[in-house]
Amino acid sequence: MPRRDQLLGPLPDAELAEPRPDGADVDEELIEPPPDENGDVSSRRAVTNGDLARMFHEIGDILEVKGENKFKTVAYHRAADAIARAPFDVAAAYAAGDRPPIPGGGTAIADKIAEAATTGRMAYHERLRAEIPPTLVDLLRLPGVGPQTVRLAWEGLGVTNLEELKAAAEAQKLRELKGISASTEQRILEGIEKLATRPRRLLLHRAQSLADDLAAQVAAVDGVARVFQAGSLRRRRETIGDLDLLVETDRPDVVIDRFTTLGVVDRVIGKGRAKAAVSVFRGPQVDLMVMPPGEAGTYLVHFTGSADHNIRLRGLARDRGWSLSEKGFVRIDDDGNALEGAAADPRTFEDEASVYRFLDLAWIPPELREDRGEVEAARDGTLPDLITLADLRGDLHSHSEWSDGVHSIEVMAEAARRRGYSYQVLTDHSQGLPIARGLFPDRVEEQREIIAALNARFAAEEAAGELPPGAHPGGFRLLHGCELEVSADAVLDYDADLLARFDLVVASVHVARRQPRDQLTKRTLTAIRSPHVDVIAHPSGRMIQTRDDLDLDWDAVFEAAAATGTALEINGSPHRLDLAPERARRAVSFGCILSIDSDAHRTEELDYVRWGVDQARRGWVEARNVLNTRSRDDVLAWVGGKPGRV
Repeated sequence: MPRRDQLLGPLPDAELAEPRPDGADVDEELIEPPPDENGDVSSRRAVTNGDLARMFHEIGDILEVKGENKFKTVAYHRAADAIARAPFDVAAAYAAGDRPPIPGGGTAIADKIAEAATTGRMAYHERLRAEIPPTLVDLLRLPGVGPQTVRLAWEGLGVTNLEELKAAAEAQKLRELKGISASTEQRILEGIEKLATRPRRLLLHRAQSLADDLAAQVAAVDGVARVFQAGSLRRRRETIGDLDLLVETDRPDVVIDRFTTLGVVDRVIGKGRAKAAVSVFRGPQVDLMVMPPGEAGTYLVHFTGSADHNIRLRGLARDRGWSLSEKGFVRIDDDGNALEGAAADPRTFEDEASVYRFLDLAWIPPELREDRGEVEAARDGTLPDLITLADLRGDLHSHSEWSDGVHSIEVMAEAARRRGYSYQVLTDHSQGLPIARGLFPDRVEEQREIIAALNARFAAEEAAGELPPGAHPGGFRLLHGCELEVSADAVLDYDADLLARFDLVVASVHVARRQPRDQLTKRTLTAIRSPHVDVIAHPSGRMIQTRDDLDLDWDAVFEAAAATGTALEINGSPHRLDLAPERARRAVSFGCILSIDSDAHRTEELDYVRWGVDQARRGWVEARNVLNTRSRDDVLAWVGGKPGRV
């Protein structure tokens, strides 16, 4: 158990989640807790970590609406996140005179904690709530709506919530306010419409961060043998509606009691003998199921899902005279009813492989469990040998501060080198994307000289045996590339002579996204058929839950990519994850080669390839289908051979 002076770091910036996505059923009846009352928490109970977190988050939100210094608002949100994740009762510690440090929080925040801990109230929080309606915070969720617009609408028209803002915009009242134009008013209406129809789910990386933290806290409870993450998160779906934890323990009551009192818990939805459901503060519903030691196999299969996959397995079990549930197999009679007593002959298994083997199937990776042919493949011995993160030898798509990245060329290269890569391709934007500070040809030449100097240093260090920790024993080279914009009229952003000098070129469509299908497809095919374009980056151009796919003739794209040997990217940014798995699988069926790239704009985003690999696995992709599983020499030879393949 961590010490009190070792508060955990901040929670992910989680979006709201919808209840129960696809997946396993939960058939245990829950014991509902009494509903919470609104009002002063001190009148009901002692201040909890969740109460403190709620207060500090609300302070940060209101200060944001007021337009206060960003660092000040962030400090309150960081304090709220740290308190929510603290493995001890923060208020009790402060009330006793002990003041453990709060990450990012100074004396002012500590004083406010002490005040709430001893009085059940926080004067500063109450004063802010009296100044500005907390409902105004919801308006900041609208795309493109900032604190100034919210403040103008409130002060000028008395707008306090989304409904009132929509009414004011529809009545064209907002444009009458100084500082809000007619175009801004229209964007607000469009944003409200998108917000109303957008699925409220967590992106994969945020769900994973939250699940890791919760699993670690539960694993520290006495009597816990193992904790498993299940549900759609284990299947690596692009977005996650809720989280599922399975706990192997011989002390289920202790585990459930501790789980429902974690600091991150905002509300206990239900609590039973073998299951509990909670909602976490500013996050999704989390379901926890306990299971006896040694019986995890069928629980894992059942609660990983998907529902369609589970239905197929239950059908196979029935065909063999068994009923399958999370608790194991029992025999059934001729009418399909489960037998009881000794006749039931119950079977449980410690691991999933044994469950599948009992059904005469090979173990099926969780990413494939969507009833899309995986059961037949497991029966016939034709499951794919799915790609792993360890198969990647480099990354073909990354940015530096020269365009829209954060870190320098050298810093990005060193980070890739220490990951054990053999190569990294620097692909800053081309001149046709000014919003990303795209490079004009003279800047490209300056960049080329820097890369050459870095590679000379790397070679000298390797020759001297001075490799940094984690570096590839065969050496590392930074390859010079670009992310080439394809203009609205299907013209490539650089001329052929310049493009021929790059080590590798990725091309993408960012502008004029609303063109008709034939024009958008023409632009993509122009890039694919160029002898100088090697990879099509994030081919659909989507942003998950915020921006739709490009309307392309996908079969035409796959056919051209296969014919020319142009790779199609699976972009690992968790906001993109593009190609979608269904398209990746179809691309491979056409004979296309893929790449899996980070699209990193800062060093920590180099880790995004992990999400790209997950996406590829969901698309049945093997290492042999992916370009950057090849050696540096092989990749460069492949690039050099493209003109002959066009």
